[in-house]
Amino acid sequence: MYQLYIGNKNYSSWSLRPWVLMTQLGVGFQETVVPLVAGSTWDALRKFSPSGKVPCLIDDGTTVWDSLAISEYLAERHPGIWPKEAAARAWARCAAAEMHSGFQSLRGQCPMNCGLRVRLRPGHEGLQSDVRRLDELWAEGLSRFGGPYLAGDRFTAADAFFAPVAFRIQTYGIPVAARSLDYVQRLLGLAAMQAWYTAALLESWRQPVYDAEAAAAGELLEDLRKS
Repeated sequence: MYQLYIGNKNYSSWSLRPWVLMTQLGVGFQETVVPLVAGSTWDALRKFSPSGKVPCLIDDGTTVWDSLAISEYLAERHPGIWPKEAAARAWARCAAAEMHSGFQSLRGQCPMNCGLRVRLRPGHEGLQSDVRRLDELWAEGLSRFGGPYLAGDRFTAADAFFAPVAFRIQTYGIPVAARSLDYVQRLLGLAAMQAWYTAALLESWRQPVYDAEAAAAGELLEDLRKS
């Protein structure tokens, strides 16, 4: 069985991608959570991950240590990871790759923190640009391939790569177009996303640096995590 190493569910957006992909599509795996604590996890992570980062997938001696690479590795072994139709598959791969390497303002100004609710401070020019591109990209996929998911009628890796964005929009109330908001609600309603969210709220680990980064985006309204 696959072994998937991930970070804290409240914080680790990169870990969410393969986790939600495999869970939603019924690809079995054993999960190991390694709490992300600043300055103290490098040695622990290097025991299984060459990059010292998560996520990391291990399959019978083969180690895959990047979320996009994990998706491609799984696609070679399981149907449905990417769309079957060639044009949709090409578009989905482009969208996932753009998310993998882009949207830096969205990542930096709105770090994933599932349990908080923050009223976003206005005036983030870079964030506004990222949100416009997000609306454009999602509208293209939903219109071109018919929805309700980005590349057609089934959840694929393209959707998994934007799953952390759905949590960010929920946490910070990021204003997006109506069609984008509908898509976010569809993602948040998935059984796999609900399972991740529930587990995130129950985690006892806290990383003050990450919490402070989230709160710095605006006014902290609520912390829904278990005390």
